[in-house]
Amino acid sequence: MADFDPEKFEDKYVHYFPQLQRSYKNAFNTMNDEFDSTLIHGIDQQILNESEPFYEDGDFYVELPENPHERLTAVAIDDDELDEVLDRYVEEIVGQLRRTFGVEA
Repeated sequence: MADFDPEKFEDKYVHYFPQLQRSYKNAFNTMNDEFDSTLIHGIDQQILNESEPFYEDGDFYVELPENPHERLTAVAIDDDELDEVLDRYVEEIVGQLRRTFGVEA
């Protein structure tokens, strides 16, 4: 677990890059075990590659890029199903960030 400083998280890629990578990788592995790997790879590479984790008001959240439905071209999936999987994936990332940094929601 990293010694977490919310102020340093504003410059997260300088101070916490390895922890961020580990959190995203752990989330990917969990999701890959639970869902179709082609779908998870597509979400990872075409949507989450431009996502941005933030820490605010005592918790983490992940901001997704605009138009995630349009970004995912690797897999045919209806918007409602994508929303469900993407919501679950973001929840997993946030959970991994909390564990990595020892932050309780």
